[in-house]
Amino acid sequence: MNETKSHLLRGSLCTMLGGVCWGFSGTCGQYLFTRYGVSSLWLTCLRLLSGGVIMLALAAVRHRRELLRIWRSPADAAMLVGYGVFGLMMCQYAYMTSISYSNAGTTTVLQTLSLVIIMLLTCLRLRRRPNRVETVALVLALLGTFLLATGGDPAHMVLSPQGLFWGLATAVAVTVYTLLPRRLLARWNREAINGWGMLIGGAILNLGARSWTLHTDLPLQGWLAVAAIVLFGTVLSFTLFMQGIQDVGPVKSSMLAATEPVSATVFSAVWLGTAFSAVDLMGFAAIIATIFLLARSE
Repeated sequence: MNETKSHLLRGSLCTMLGGVCWGFSGTCGQYLFTRYGVSSLWLTCLRLLSGGVIMLALAAVRHRRELLRIWRSPADAAMLVGYGVFGLMMCQYAYMTSISYSNAGTTTVLQTLSLVIIMLLTCLRLRRRPNRVETVALVLALLGTFLLATGGDPAHMVLSPQGLFWGLATAVAVTVYTLLPRRLLARWNREAINGWGMLIGGAILNLGARSWTLHTDLPLQGWLAVAAIVLFGTVLSFTLFMQGIQDVGPVKSSMLAATEPVSATVFSAVWLGTAFSAVDLMGFAAIIATIFLLARSE
């Protein structure tokens, strides 16, 4: 009994801290975009490639034999490449690009809409209608998105069209990132899967963007923010969240990870002075409420 309580406590703390790390990394991205005009493409290239190398190095210490075994299965190898490109690469690029057009708090809240998309896909797969709780969650998600986009006035757009588009694209990419690797994660080590996925996505994005031609001149403070994104927002956050899922399960983890949008909003407001209106906060609350409703439905 004591061991179970210990695991629950550890999993809860890991999940919440992982969410805070993600929220902090988004604010670091906003800092780089607004202060130094960094390109979201360049930052995503560096983040994925560096994070992939570090996570594979960590996985090699604990699970060396599994690192190469996955490539012996053509079906799993193809799925791993798809996960790296359409899951991790698209998710990270859309997330950072949305922040560059809006802010970390708004983007991270819009990202939460992925839970609603997953719910709707589940209903389609099971050929059933959303139940009462799921319907309420869907209405709250639509209401929250409307408030963030228009500030409550349908005649005006408060959030830029680019910010809204890439925020919603982030939610779609997170859906793919969540659903695509389920079979892989059931058979292989999570650290190895995410390490390979980041490395593959990062390598393809770097080659496609010709990242070596993207010149970025940053002072020490800028490089510290980049390091925080790679170490805290990529390596540490993924490691903590995976431990949390293992200890408390995916349903409780999804609720505890609400620390991500909350922390991103707080960091953005306190550190960078981002102003959020009362309508913005109402939109945030409506969307974040869907996390708890859908977890209850699950």
